[in-house]
Amino acid sequence: MSTSIQTPILIVGSGLAGLSLALKLAEQGFKVSVLSKRKIETGSTRWAQGGIAAVLSEEDSFASHVDDTILAGVNLNHRETVEFVVRNGPDVIQWLIDQGTEFTRENEQYHLTREGGHAHRRIIHAADATGHAVHETLASRCDRHANISLYESHVAIDLITSRKLGLPGTNRCLGLYALNIDNGEVITFKAGRVVLATGGCSKVYLYTSNPDTSTGDGIAMAWRAGCSIGNLEFNQFHPTCLYHPHAKSFLITEAVRGEGGKLLLANGEPFMARHDERGELAPRDIVARAIDYEIKKSGDDCVYLDISHRSPEFIKTHFPNIYKRCLKFGLDMTKEPLPVVPAAHFTCGGIYTDLKARTDLAQLYAIGECTFTGLHGANRLASNSLLECLVFADAAFKDMQKNRESIEIASQPLPDWDESQVSDPDEQIVVSHNWDELRRFMWDYVGIVRTDKRLERAMHRIDLLQAEIREYYSNFRVNGDLIELRNLVMVAELIVRSAMQRKESRGLHYTLDYPDLLPDAQKRDTLLSH
Repeated sequence: MSTSIQTPILIVGSGLAGLSLALKLAEQGFKVSVLSKRKIETGSTRWAQGGIAAVLSEEDSFASHVDDTILAGVNLNHRETVEFVVRNGPDVIQWLIDQGTEFTRENEQYHLTREGGHAHRRIIHAADATGHAVHETLASRCDRHANISLYESHVAIDLITSRKLGLPGTNRCLGLYALNIDNGEVITFKAGRVVLATGGCSKVYLYTSNPDTSTGDGIAMAWRAGCSIGNLEFNQFHPTCLYHPHAKSFLITEAVRGEGGKLLLANGEPFMARHDERGELAPRDIVARAIDYEIKKSGDDCVYLDISHRSPEFIKTHFPNIYKRCLKFGLDMTKEPLPVVPAAHFTCGGIYTDLKARTDLAQLYAIGECTFTGLHGANRLASNSLLECLVFADAAFKDMQKNRESIEIASQPLPDWDESQVSDPDEQIVVSHNWDELRRFMWDYVGIVRTDKRLERAMHRIDLLQAEIREYYSNFRVNGDLIELRNLVMVAELIVRSAMQRKESRGLHYTLDYPDLLPDAQKRDTLLSH
């Protein structure tokens, strides 16, 4: 007999989106359970360096932030969503401050920095470790709250829906199965509402700035449960990850370029002016493509990011963590340029939601990077990601608060996880080999620059992996690696299917076969539905 746990609200994910929603709900008397794949401190939020974009100065305006977001998104953004997020920005920042987040101050005012694509300084930050500071604040408050139950080292396997159980009426989410990776037990969670706050899927690529947990679990589970998926062809590659054999996934924040950092070739020649009149402050898709072009043209392994012309005091004050981390690798950014390469960074599409964070599966919400809200369009504007987490967590909270009387745990029993027909896996090499193969061909064929032929090759390999994984999943007991691989291959299929549908180059989707923009962008999201 496996364990069954009942909870009014179940949040899958312990990053900024999940924890801010959990805390708001708990403060209003809701009982909340939070699943964390690993320890609570391992998610993507803690890796965020730059900050959170919001209109916080008199020189700035909502209209300017909206315009910058849509310009970066190459007009594919949903204007209603952009305006909703931007206008709610100052309030969610104030909420973070009220929770005790200590943002960087300068001359008694909050210091605002500027990043690529922004017309004004509007990035509030905690030095160069904003994500860490915000997450620490919320995690400590959630840990102490009597209404929040945290389940660390629990990997969600699949959602349980009424349709899967053959129940009448509208298809709705009733809970999920999750694996306790510490003891191998599969637990049945029965919930009145389920919220996916599982982050993106950048681990589908060989090189990424994201932690190992970014395996697209929520997107894959939602798709299998019947949800619509949107714009997954838009995968953002951060232009500047540190290129060093021991610097796994270490990002060099965009704020370095915002404060005057220059991108150089190996011979010291600047090159960004050849690609965009905004130079180093062009949006990320343009900068990443420029670096990719220059690396392939020169045959070099990387390019270089140089801010050594600024004073050592300025660099150490504004980028203390990056400075210290680079020193550990023998690099002194006050004296020399840093070797950098692009790496998969952010998933701009995902689970379709409305402005209340509701998916098209009843009783299931989704917030944060796993979603497609219409905010980012074809390319995310820098530092809009944490803003999206906060605004849509608040939207989900308000919707649940408004409808709290209807949040009930279903009376029907949910079936236990069935392991009667499976055995322990005889070897793990199938999982590790497929994991490596997937990430390599996705990088080669579905990366920064694409073609129809590359996408077809990727899909052929995905089909083979899908069949192999289905057989393995059916015959052997699940473990964390198998669950993540199954989800990654599912997400890879959705990315390639989305990319095949877009017959143009727009933002993060650049294909040599269709190098031009098509007109009338607003009506052409890539929606995958069952």
